[in-house]
Amino acid sequence: MTKIRLGMVGGGQGAFIGAVHRIAARLDDRFELVAGALSSDPARAATSAAELGLARSYADFAEMARAEAARPDGIQAVSIVTPNHLHLPVARAFLAAGIHVICDKPLTATLPQAEELVEAAARSRALFVLTHTYAGYPMLRAARRLVAEGALGKIRLVQVEYVQDWLARPVSGKQADWRVDPAQSGEGGAIGDIGSHAAHLARFVSGLPIEQVSAELHSFVEGRRVDDNAHVLLRMGAARGMLWASQVAPGFDNDIRLRVFGDEAGIDWCQSDANRLRLTRLGEPSQILTRGGPGFTGAARVPAGHPEGYLEAFATLYADAATAILSGTMPPDLPGLSDGMEGMRFIAACLRSSRADGLWTRL
Repeated sequence: MTKIRLGMVGGGQGAFIGAVHRIAARLDDRFELVAGALSSDPARAATSAAELGLARSYADFAEMARAEAARPDGIQAVSIVTPNHLHLPVARAFLAAGIHVICDKPLTATLPQAEELVEAAARSRALFVLTHTYAGYPMLRAARRLVAEGALGKIRLVQVEYVQDWLARPVSGKQADWRVDPAQSGEGGAIGDIGSHAAHLARFVSGLPIEQVSAELHSFVEGRRVDDNAHVLLRMGAARGMLWASQVAPGFDNDIRLRVFGDEAGIDWCQSDANRLRLTRLGEPSQILTRGGPGFTGAARVPAGHPEGYLEAFATLYADAATAILSGTMPPDLPGLSDGMEGMRFIAACLRSSRADGLWTRL
């Protein structure tokens, strides 16, 4: 199989998510990383590229887009792993060059930027993929199928949590600084960084759009300019939901939990036990579904009983992206522009609602 030539913008020395993208891209041997603009600092970009063995290193992403588009062996896709405020200009440059984009979430820093990105994508022949990681977990895809097949009946309730503690005190460093700077992250803090993941997960599995929110966003750390905790009530058609996203909850490293209840059954999943899904039909004992269970087929790479986790889920998105690039069609489970726009409308509505003391606000 011919590998897709991949470039990367961001993800140089000291970055976290860039390394995750590189591992995910390599896991199924569908991509080969050949070029990068790995830092806005030219020296760091060159050093980072040398450490990764990249022959083609650029000091500027716009130069990279132009040069790679002109090469017969230029990149076919680019991974964007920068702070949020750079997502729009970087994606716009590569989309204009006809290069497929695989972008970290959220879509952009602000809703107007997201709308501009959608317009840029409409003018391009290239595809746009958004890496909402948890959509790659096999058991969440199984949960999505159960809901779609009617196994839960009519959906009534959706409960989702994404809880961390790493920002419970003032923190400085490469990962923290841009996330608490609204000029780089956007106005949303926790609601944008992890709340966007939680909201996507609620929509992805339930199959329901989030139509209205009543939100309270709060900054517990003194002097912090973005929220670090969010409680959000959700109206999802006839269903009701609750979302909690926090980065100030001691004892929780990166805990994600989703529960969806219908009038016939409920499901419960958490990332700490990602290979299992609990299904409970009303009035019956709970069942624990696993990747190797009867009738289960999913995006798994190893036999039942061998755990798969975060990196494999991320790799599933890259494998799906490779299929999309080669076929020209986005697979149904692969997040893209529409998911990104829904996420940005969710963040913006939560910000408006919170400023209005929790007023119910339509997306």
